[in-house]
Amino acid sequence: MLNRRDFIGGAAGLAVAKVGLEATKVTPSRPNILYILADNFFWNHLGAYGCKAIASPNFDRIAREGVLFTNAFCCAPSCSPSRAAMLTGQDIWRLEEGGNLWGTLPAKFRVYPDLLEQSGYWVGYAGKGYAPGSDMAGGRKRNPAGPEFNDFGDFLLQRPAGKPFAFWYGGEDQNQLDAPVLKEGVDLNNLKIPGYLPDCEAVRNDFYQYFQRLRKFDSMIGTLRRQVEATGELENTLIVISADNGIDQPRGYPNLYDAGTREFLAIRWGNQIPKGRTVTDFVLLKDLAPTFLEAAGLPVPPEMTGKSLLPILRSAKSGQVDQQRTFVVFARERHAWARRGGLGYPMRAIRTERYLYIRNYEPARWPAGDPDFNARIQGYFGDIDRCESKWYIYENRNNQKFSQSFQLIFGKRPAEEIFDVKADPDQLHNLAENPSFMDVKARLSAQMRAYLISTEDPRETGRTPKWDTYEYYNPIEKVETYCQITPDGRQQQLT
Repeated sequence: MLNRRDFIGGAAGLAVAKVGLEATKVTPSRPNILYILADNFFWNHLGAYGCKAIASPNFDRIAREGVLFTNAFCCAPSCSPSRAAMLTGQDIWRLEEGGNLWGTLPAKFRVYPDLLEQSGYWVGYAGKGYAPGSDMAGGRKRNPAGPEFNDFGDFLLQRPAGKPFAFWYGGEDQNQLDAPVLKEGVDLNNLKIPGYLPDCEAVRNDFYQYFQRLRKFDSMIGTLRRQVEATGELENTLIVISADNGIDQPRGYPNLYDAGTREFLAIRWGNQIPKGRTVTDFVLLKDLAPTFLEAAGLPVPPEMTGKSLLPILRSAKSGQVDQQRTFVVFARERHAWARRGGLGYPMRAIRTERYLYIRNYEPARWPAGDPDFNARIQGYFGDIDRCESKWYIYENRNNQKFSQSFQLIFGKRPAEEIFDVKADPDQLHNLAENPSFMDVKARLSAQMRAYLISTEDPRETGRTPKWDTYEYYNPIEKVETYCQITPDGRQQQLT
């Protein structure tokens, strides 16, 4: 039997004793499921995608032993709605309050951990589950990700004999503005700074912190893998590794550009799937819920708009496997309480291999948050997390060297944006008014609208959108304070 010496837990990391174990036997047709979810990372900053800024041996190993996806996207570039989509297998505009950050996920929306548990699985989570928001306000008795455990080791130790498991590990290592800048193990000479950010010390310091967090996450992947190996059930465990949304830097999340929505994704399942493949199909993280249910031999609820990835995983092909998976549609509603009255910045987008088309429903609003509104945690322009880059670019906005970055990050945007992502991977040049792209814009707009109507998005079906009026379950941030902009461009607090 397993004992405590085999699984030593802790938030800073876990150690696994290398000992012989008498593993609990489970039926091979009922795989274990381990979902390892990172918090706020860009898609291609790992070795498997060609990045050499850090070493990521544990993620890379999972990718080699399974399938690596190059066109995976979140359903929303914002933590709790992105996680709500993963759990329910649905688009965020179908989830009512679940479409907002600091919202709640109403109990009427079924989640895959509950369905697996009802079928005999041992389920649980550690770290960041469905969050941030209220677990209870929507009528649930626990977090939608399942019962909470101290760590994966405790979860395994408490697992009843004979039960397959489904575990959600939510990494939650956040950017610390005042933390020391550590450069060990990070080589920024092997990183191309995105074109919307200036290559300066403030930006580089943020990247050093970011990559240290990514190194820590990769180490945790190795620890969790070794714990599964210690049970003797590695080959019967479906391991999935991704992140909830894009990088927590300016113009990253909660925007619908690639920096906010594109995710790394690697899936391993022993000999159940052909190994060593790279797949270019467009997938969304809502596809994981039906994947887990189908792998467990359960029916996929009809309300799930996600589609199981098992046909792709079981194929022997690389590249484009499913010829229907050529685009994805994703969304944003209210992120932080960053505007007067809790108004959000609603957006929808469609992403294809060649283009990104974005519709901004309220272009009169500030996409980064009101410039005179003090969000208690993030400060002014509160839809951008606190970081050195944010304030350095703002404070130097009148310097011609930083003017383009300032406008791209803080400025207002038109109702439509379209980018040629092949020619412009950083999405710097909006082609929405370029006569040469009118036909492309019209086609993508119609394609996106058809999908939104078919999936009952209130913003396209004539129903009244309610996301601006839903409760925001963070009373600290809801305290509204303002400033005035002085003639020299400084913010002066109003009393």
